[in-house]
Order: sequence, then structure tokens, then C-alpha cells
Amino acid sequence: MIPVLDLRGRAPGVRELRATLPRAELDVEAAVATVRPICDDVAARGAEAVLDASERFDGVRPTSLRVPADVVASALAGLDPDVRAALEESIRRARIVHADQRRSETTTTVVPGGTVSERWVPVDRVGLYVPGGRAVYPSSVVMNVVPALLAEVGSLAVASPPQKDHDGWPHPTILAACALLGVEEVWAMGGAQAVAAFAHGLDGDEPLDPVNLVTGPGNIWVAAAKRLLKGLIGIDSEAGPTEIAILADATADAEHVAADLISQAEHDPLAAAVLVTDSPDLADAVQAAVVRRAGETKHAERVAESLTGRQSAVVLVDDVEVGLDVVNAYAAEHLEIHTADAAVVAARVRNAGAVFVGTWSPVSLGDYCAGSNHVLPTGGCATHSSGLSVQSFLRGIHVVEYSEQALRDVGAHVVTLARAEDLPAHGDAVIARLPELR
Repeated sequence: MIPVLDLRGRAPGVRELRATLPRAELDVEAAVATVRPICDDVAARGAEAVLDASERFDGVRPTSLRVPADVVASALAGLDPDVRAALEESIRRARIVHADQRRSETTTTVVPGGTVSERWVPVDRVGLYVPGGRAVYPSSVVMNVVPALLAEVGSLAVASPPQKDHDGWPHPTILAACALLGVEEVWAMGGAQAVAAFAHGLDGDEPLDPVNLVTGPGNIWVAAAKRLLKGLIGIDSEAGPTEIAILADATADAEHVAADLISQAEHDPLAAAVLVTDSPDLADAVQAAVVRRAGETKHAERVAESLTGRQSAVVLVDDVEVGLDVVNAYAAEHLEIHTADAAVVAARVRNAGAVFVGTWSPVSLGDYCAGSNHVLPTGGCATHSSGLSVQSFLRGIHVVEYSEQALRDVGAHVVTLARAEDLPAHGDAVIARLPELR
């Protein structure tokens, strides 16, 4: 049974909700201490350090860190036709959505002769991380690579952990997804060592040029390495265990709600599944459906651990209005709305990685084929961060161009403000051009 949190008769504020709502216990800072020696070792010894770490953590030492082109091509040739068709459709839909995210240059005329333009410039080189632990995630190849390609990044590399069962290469389905997207640079490395290799680069027979940005989900060790190396590289986020929150009223279908909670619980024992409802009858029906369905699913043990953990709950509230306050405070990675007038309620959601509206929009659709991106902020970070998009791979650069007269018109104000901040040399840079302002 999922733990129950009863908030009926109360209207808690954000501070109380943050302290009360369930969260997975995830100490990234403690993990940083563990991954620091690994990252330092990669910086010092390069490929040998990565191979040693792979042998230690993945149980296999790849014969080559860079996956040969023929291995990638062979993976695509051997791909199940139905899986290929599904991946191609996922790619097609992702391209449609992400193509609309591309930014265009804008030029603003501030005054006659004075303009400020904003150019959107792609990152020169990115490292895209694809997990390969409890499950295989070719969908994460799609979600990382498609927006990077549409942003027109200079070059990209994909890393995924080596697999004992596949001759030390990443899983063939991951390699096949790379082939479908035209990715030529694929590396058999995972965990903190992969992030460190991306950040520092590798010398030797298989050189890896350092990247400017690392994106993609991963376990706590990947998140810790991202935190440690942030600054040397840019990162998308420190992704934690997956989360689903569902805001539902008496109109919801208990079987759909239960199935959706379980769908995310099967990711990880730390995955969070939260139902917020004003209907005790629905809550009871969902609990019963969860017990039955969880016992029948393939990863029953993992699901049970997730649903009974401290990070999962059925939250009872007085009405949908309070429920909205709860889900906005929780800021779930994935939020489903199963209420009357679901679209109206969804429009009032302010904090979520992605919102799934109504019965026919389950999170699973977004994981694979909605066209949206499934690399999303977790742990409440949706209050300030967005999911992966084309924008993640672009940088805005302001270009300032003023004529002599335009500078003359404002120069005295620049000098005045520079002196007010006790930075007279700033003003002198203008005076050097306009001596009369002395």
C-alpha cells in the first residue's frame, strides 16, 4: 500500500508543503566525495582510469572505449524491425516538436544609431549521456540527440556504459538508435568516469576532445560528477530518481491512475509516485488497483519498494484548488491531471517538468512518442528549471553597435553612473572618445 498523507482540513503554505511532501532521500553532496577521486583519476591518467573504473563498476573492461563504426552499424542491422519502426516514429515526432523551439536573431533599435542584437549560437561540442543500468534507454538517445542536432551543435558524442553481456559495448539498441540519428562518435563508458572523460578529454590512441556541455539523465554518481565538474563544463541538470505526481478527482479512472503510478515506479526503488486527490473513494480504489497490478508486473519487487517508500504517497486534500497548491509546491518531473475540465486545471499548473492532460495522455506517451522531451528536472527543480530542449544547446550573445552620435547622446549618463559606482576608468573610456565630457 502507498503511504497516506492526510491534508484535509488544512491549507498549508509552500514552506510547510516543502517540509511535508514525500521526497526520495538523495544526498548528492555526499556522493560528490565518492566520485571526486574517480574524476581526479580520469583527469590524471585518462583512458586507463576510465577503463579501470569500468572494470570496477560495470564488471567489464572494454577492448576499446570508442565504439567502432562497424559495431554501431551491426547493431542497426540486427535491430528488431518493430523496435526500429517505433524508434523512427519517436525520432520523427521529436523532430517536429523540437524544430519549433529554434530561436531567431532579433535586433532592437534602442535609439537612432544604437542597436542591440541577440544572436543564438550553438554550443561548440556536447557530450550526451545515456544510462544503461537497470534498464536500456534508446529513448534517451532520441531525447538528447534530436535537440542537439536541431540546435546545430558543432560536434556531439554519446556515452553509455559498457555491458558484460554485449562484449563490453553499450547495449545494441542504444547503438542502433545512435545509428538511426547519424551519431558517429559513441563511447563505451558510464558513470562518473564518463562525465569526467567528457569534461577533461582523453589523450592516446583514442583521443576524446573535451566537451563544453554534458546533458542526459543518470544515477546519483552521474549527478554528483556533474555537480563536481560544473563550471569546467555546463550541465543540463542534476537529475535524480524519476517522479510522477497525479492530481485527480472523483471523475478519474482508478485503473488508469494505478497503471500510471506503477509505470514510473518500475524505473527505480527510489522512484517517486504521488497521488493528490480530494476523493477518498478514488484513493481507496487506486490503492486496491495498485496492489493487484503491482503483483502482476514484471518488476514487482522494484515497484513495491518504490510505492511503499518514503518518497511516495497518496495525499488527501479538501478540493482540487488545494490540490493545485500541493502539486505546484511539489513541482514534479511528470504531472498528470485527471480531473473534470483537465485542460483548465492544467493551465493553472506553474511548476512541473511536463504536464500530461487527461485520460489519454499518460506519462509513458511522453517517455517515448509524444514528441516532447523526457529529460526533465527532478527533486523540485521544476520550480526554476526546464526540461532539455533546443534552447539547452544554444547561447544568447548580445551584439551592441552604437554610432558616434548615439554615444554622444548617452555618454554623460555613462560617465555619471561610472563615478557613482566609484569606477572612474569606466567613464574615462567614454571620455577618451568624447573629450568634451571631461
